[in-house]
Amino acid sequence: MTRYITTALLLGGLTLSGQLLAGSQEQAKRLHDRLAGVPPTPSTLATMATAIDSGDAIDAAYTAMESEHFYNVTLKLFAAPWTNRDQSIFVPFNDYIATVIGMVRDDVDFRQVLQGDILYTGDASLGLPAYNASNNAHYEAMEAQDVNLKTGLVRTTQSSLTGVPANATAGVMTTRAAAKSFFIAGTNRAMFRFTLMNFMCRDLEQVHDTSRIPDRIRQDVTRSPGGDSRVFMNNCIGCHNGMDPLAQAFAYYDFEYDAEGDPEGNNGRISYNDAGQLDPATGTRVEAKYHFNANNFIYGYVTPDDGWDNYWRDGPNSLLGWDPSLSGSGSGAKTMGQELAHSEAFAQCQVEKVFANVCLRPPVDGADRGKVSEIVGSFKASGYQLKQVFAETAVYCMGE
Repeated sequence: MTRYITTALLLGGLTLSGQLLAGSQEQAKRLHDRLAGVPPTPSTLATMATAIDSGDAIDAAYTAMESEHFYNVTLKLFAAPWTNRDQSIFVPFNDYIATVIGMVRDDVDFRQVLQGDILYTGDASLGLPAYNASNNAHYEAMEAQDVNLKTGLVRTTQSSLTGVPANATAGVMTTRAAAKSFFIAGTNRAMFRFTLMNFMCRDLEQVHDTSRIPDRIRQDVTRSPGGDSRVFMNNCIGCHNGMDPLAQAFAYYDFEYDAEGDPEGNNGRISYNDAGQLDPATGTRVEAKYHFNANNFIYGYVTPDDGWDNYWRDGPNSLLGWDPSLSGSGSGAKTMGQELAHSEAFAQCQVEKVFANVCLRPPVDGADRGKVSEIVGSFKASGYQLKQVFAETAVYCMGE
């Protein structure tokens, strides 16, 4: 099993700088500090050092991840920036963060983070307010009680609690926290952009490609910004020609809130136009926001449904490594999330994020990049278990 890789194979007895590694106790402490954020107890330190001495540093890493602090601190701070536009860690605990933590704890195939009907809530025995799709009280109470997230989270489904049907759930993209941040107002492009940043490690500038056809760019995008069509042809088109066909997957979603009385949407909830539910402004299931500012370019694309296509399967963005077993088109957020999660870029991104989190630096040289590539392979071979990525990465950096 990949978990039982010997320390010698992982580290070759040397640090990146070629110096001899520290002793097993120092390595064990470094492992625990990096993974749990706190020093180990003497008994834990001894157990980890023994594992390292016997050539099983990965087992030592898993011992470190038995600490509740791995869940309450490391994973909580790891996921928090993904939940808001400011990418800040200073946000209340919420269903998005809880779901990421629960998935890591339970070794759930991490690709489900963008496609699963999955949600983690607090255990009913904790005396918490019931989950409410219209507020965050349940999770704020968990934070106030300093609930042990290693034991206090329970897996359930979004479709049983939020009103979004199972076939329209899409992992963390359809959690309340994500909807509050990225479906609120706007045109739903924010949900796509921040999903791209958080799970593909690329902002729109990194996927800019003016060679794709612009036939799906919506009416709200002017073709002559400031009266100069060259700006559109050389800049705007390069993002919208790929983004708009993919963001069409969110056409039936919105975040409903009182914009005047509750401008932050603290009491709002995700909404979804199921079959038979028509938006009065569009006469279809498509939300009105997809038809905003239609006069900017009346000949632009009028969104008829939630059908999406991935134009980036061709051209330079084919290097993102799209899964050839998928068609590159579909309907709704679930299948679009699957398209993203089954790419090589998704797997690479998760490993790079963990590397930066655990090693306290990005990959900087050939040795780092080689290790990242190796861990990507192990991540996929393990069934996309992110805990395995934390373990292997921490072992790689424990001698620094």
